[in-house]
Amino acid sequence: MNESVNPEEQHNSDTDKKMKTWLQILICVSVLSVAGILVWVIFSTEPEAVRETSTKKTAMLVEVEAAVQGDFRPVIEVMGTVVPARELRLQPRVSGRILEISPHFIPGGIVEEGETLVTLDPSPFQIALRDRESDLLQAQSDLTLEKGRQEVAKQDFELVDRDLQPAQQALVLREPQLQQARADVESAKAAVDQAQLELDWTRVTAPFKARVLDRYVNLGSQVSTQTDLVHLVDVDTFWVEATVPPSKLSRLEFPSGPDEEGVEVTIRNNTAWPPGTTRIGQLRQQVGTLEQTTRMARIYITVPQPLHPDQPALLLGSFVTAEIPVRELENVIRLNRNYVRQDDTVWVMNDGKLDIRDVEVDFRDKTYAYIREGLEAGEQVVISQLATVVDEAALRTADETEESADSEDDNS
Repeated sequence: MNESVNPEEQHNSDTDKKMKTWLQILICVSVLSVAGILVWVIFSTEPEAVRETSTKKTAMLVEVEAAVQGDFRPVIEVMGTVVPARELRLQPRVSGRILEISPHFIPGGIVEEGETLVTLDPSPFQIALRDRESDLLQAQSDLTLEKGRQEVAKQDFELVDRDLQPAQQALVLREPQLQQARADVESAKAAVDQAQLELDWTRVTAPFKARVLDRYVNLGSQVSTQTDLVHLVDVDTFWVEATVPPSKLSRLEFPSGPDEEGVEVTIRNNTAWPPGTTRIGQLRQQVGTLEQTTRMARIYITVPQPLHPDQPALLLGSFVTAEIPVRELENVIRLNRNYVRQDDTVWVMNDGKLDIRDVEVDFRDKTYAYIREGLEAGEQVVISQLATVVDEAALRTADETEESADSEDDNS
């Protein structure tokens, strides 16, 4: 038999469940509220940390260098090419066939001044010389005969004893014929001298001590006066042809005459010579024109004895570096050029503060800047790099830091 559910009892049961749920929620909220209040009380009653000493701003640690004043001779570094001081392509003065050549007549050979390089066949010129000598003998004989005829004419004129005009008298005494005979003798002598010269020219000699760069003929070659025999270069002196900016040209000291020695120049060849190897040359001459492409001024440096066995080889056509001293600068500050900052400023440590100083740079070379104004001797130049560059920023040196530490140790 089924039991019926009383509606009133069902309603009371649902009401009890809802109350229990709200009671649980109320208990949770109360717990959370109490916990929050406790946390607030704990943090609000925590003691506050207080600094007992004031904040101290630390000065930047730097390295300094004292400025040095004096008279200096800067050095500029330029690039140059080795070229011969004298060179020529030797040609014979007469035509002929080569009968002999010198053993030094080879590319790279050294020939002395006056040494015979090639000898042409002298036979045609010997024959020509004998012909000219024969003509001279004939002319001298004719002159002797003419002198005899003139003597006879004088005797005949004295016998006639007549007064004649000077021109007529010269004709009677055969003076024109005597002058002609004498002229023929002089002409014959000149012809003999010319034939002797041409015979001598069959020996082609070196005009100066030289190195043979190229040889264009061989034994048995037929040559003319337009034939190149050999390419020679003087071995007593080479030139270094270098270029410098026109702005620095006025700083260089050139000799005033050919007999005056030029400024000593240090020459290096970093690609061919061992490290530290140098040669000495002399600043000789400026060309007076600018290179068309680079617009640089050309100068010449002489290097004596370029092939000396005890010196590094100076090869023609090689690229070298030349260090040239310029005119002396008086009463300037010399400073490493890296310490001259942007816009020609120098950082100076003055009374523990940074002083950004404008300076006037008179000259710069590879290593140094030479300052004319804006910096005094003995001033402390900051050579360190700074993270912050602000005028009057606090600076300190390592020595000052050590002194401060020692003072604190003493006080403790």
